[in-house]
Amino acid sequence: MPTPQGDLALLDDPVAQRLLQSTIPARLAYTWHDGTPRVVPIGFHWNVTEIVLGTPPDAPKMKALHDGDKVALTIDSDTMPYKVLSVRGTVRTDTVDGIAPEYEAMIMRVLGDAGGRAWLETMRPICPRMARVFISPEWVGVLDFETRFPSAVERAMERAQA
Repeated sequence: MPTPQGDLALLDDPVAQRLLQSTIPARLAYTWHDGTPRVVPIGFHWNVTEIVLGTPPDAPKMKALHDGDKVALTIDSDTMPYKVLSVRGTVRTDTVDGIAPEYEAMIMRVLGDAGGRAWLETMRPICPRMARVFISPEWVGVLDFETRFPSAVERAMERAQA
C-alpha cells in the first residue's frame, strides 16, 4: 500500500527527492496582513529536515511571515507527466550577516559553479544581511500522474473500473 498523502515519509519518495534537489523554483503561499493570500516563486534549499528560503530582510514577505505562521509550498515540474511536491508547515525565521549559506547552496545548485559565483559576488555588496525562512513540514503530498493522482481523479478512476 502506498504511503498516504499527508505522511511526512513522502519526503523520502523518489519524486519528492528529485524535486527537492531540482532547479525548479518553489511557490510559497502565505497570508498577508489583510488576510488575503499571496503566492511567490522563490529559490529554496532542502537541509534534510526543513525547506530553507533566503531573502533580503526588507522583502515584503518578511513583513508578513512570523515564527509559528502556517504556510504552504509547492515544487512542480513543467512537463508531462507532471511531478508535484506539496508541503504544509510552520515557519521559523532569523537573520544572518552576509549571504545565508542555504541561499548560497541554492544558487550554486540552480546556476552552476560559474553562474553561481558571479551571482553571489553581485549579491554580497547589496545584501549585507539576509533573512532566512525555515519551513518545518507537517503535511506532505506527492503527485506523479503515473501512480499518484489528485484524489478526485483517483476516485473517478475507481468508479470507472467498477
